[in-house]
Formats: sequence, C-alpha cells, structure tokens
Amino acid sequence: MKQSKIINEIKRKTENGNIDNISRTVMYEDFYKKNPEIKWALLAGLVSRNAGWNMTDLKSKWFQQLITGPFSDLLFQTFERANWTIFADAYPQLLWYEFSKKQKHADFSILKQLEVSEFMQKEWKWFWDFGDEERLCTSLIINEQFTIEEPVMKHPLYRKKVFSSLFYFLEEHAHMSYVIFPSMEKKIYGLYVRNFKKVKSRIWLGRQLQSLLFHPEIHDSIFQFCLATVPTGSRNDYEQYFMWSTGNTSPKLRETYPIFAHHWKEKIDWSQSVKKTECYFLNLRKIRPVDRTKWLQKKWIEIYLMQKVKGSL
Repeated sequence: MKQSKIINEIKRKTENGNIDNISRTVMYEDFYKKNPEIKWALLAGLVSRNAGWNMTDLKSKWFQQLITGPFSDLLFQTFERANWTIFADAYPQLLWYEFSKKQKHADFSILKQLEVSEFMQKEWKWFWDFGDEERLCTSLIINEQFTIEEPVMKHPLYRKKVFSSLFYFLEEHAHMSYVIFPSMEKKIYGLYVRNFKKVKSRIWLGRQLQSLLFHPEIHDSIFQFCLATVPTGSRNDYEQYFMWSTGNTSPKLRETYPIFAHHWKEKIDWSQSVKKTECYFLNLRKIRPVDRTKWLQKKWIEIYLMQKVKGSL
C-alpha cells in the first residue's frame, strides 16, 4: 500500500473516531482488546470514561445547583477540548502501530508525516526494537500531557476562566476531582487529582494510574468492567453494579450534549522546546490498590450537602 494511502486512511479513521467522548472511549478500548501490549490504550479508555462522567455531572441535578450555566458550558468545553486533542494526536500513532504490526514492518517516516512529536518517533523506534511496554506507556503519558499544555492548559480562555477560577481552586483543594476505576468486584479504585495545572503533576498522576490499573490484584476485574459495560457517559455505567446510588441524576452524554466541532490551526512539536524528558521516566514508589468506594461515597455526600446549602441561600 502506498504511503499516501496509509496516511489518508489513518486520518480518516481518526476523524471518524474523534466525534465525541463515547466514540473515543470505544476506539481506545477496542484497540487495547486487539493490541494488549499497548497498555496506554486501556488507560486512555478508562480516563475517557471518567471524562464522560465529569461532563454529564455538569448537567446533573446537584451540579446545576452549584454551577452557573455559562461556567458549566465552559467546563464541558475544557474537558472536550483536552480529550479531543489527545485523541487527535495519539490515535494516529496507535493505528500506525497496528498497521506496522500486521505488515511486520515499520515505516517510521509515516509518523513524521502524521506530525507525531520527535519524542514519540524515537520512543516508537525503541519500542519496535526492544518491546518495552512500560516505557512506551510512560512515553505516551508524557507526550499526551505536553501535547495539551499549549492548546488547552495555557490557552488564554481556559487559563483565565477555568484554571484560575475560585471553583477550580476549591474543587482541587477539597479533593473533589478524581479518576476512578470501577471493578466487577463492586469495588472502586482510583486517585484524586492534585496540581493539575502542572505538567509534571499530570504525568505523575498518569503513571500512578497506569500502575494501579495494571496491578495484578485488580487488573482483571477492572478490565472485565470495560468488557461488560458499554460507555454512555452516565455514572449509571458503574452504579448499576453497586448496592448504592448517589441519588443525583446522571444523564447519558449523547442525550445531553450535541457534537462539538474542533480544529487545530497549527500543531507545534512540544519536544522541540522540551529537551530534558528522562526525569519523567524515573521509577515511582510501588502503588498498593486501596478500595476507594466509601471514600467516593463520602465525597458525594459532601457535594450533596454543598448544593443543599447553596440552594437554601
């Protein structure tokens, strides 16, 4: 197959998969099922599920009491833009790898044509030669976080209206922002987000989540959740397996939001200006799986009380 045809096919599949949060989640997880050596794909799928739950939370009964309409819409745009950007950059790399694996030959010049960062071009070569699954997963985490740094985290609108807002400050310091991994054993695992504005912190979080997700004690149960549960964006995706519910509404994403159009005027290779990356590969302390179900219930009680207090003012 001609190089131009391969590139066009990758771009077509990426565009078709980058429609909304649901399509991205499905594409990531389907890719992992066929290519389990690419651990980042499953991590991306579960983080995408969390993004969907966060998006629909904004239209839930409790959060509509807590957040104004315009700010709620801006938060949705922030979630959507970050996840769209990551998929637009990462999914072509996954498709290139899948095609290369089938052909048993890797044409690395295609990555350059797809505007993949030089950092990831080198990391894919390393993976192709040595098959280091852990390093590749870490590389993709590093790449995704630097990829969203300029167009999302430092974008004037999001930086001023979202990441400098009082709501964001209170949410982060009250540990209301978290990423969870539901399991078929009716337990929830996860971590809360700290210092999300700092790329170093986001990379640390991604690596910790990857370590947690693939911990041998819980991985199979979390993966079975993914296999058994079609993503809808509603928290009912996981609450249906538990003996409790928050009592809050949780609508389905495609019944809540229209398709949101994006564009990328100019894609800049972040690795041209960030040369020291080996520090992000340093070994982390081993993480131990902890059942966070009661902790999550407590957080939802706090949100319930917050919206009741605000509603009485």
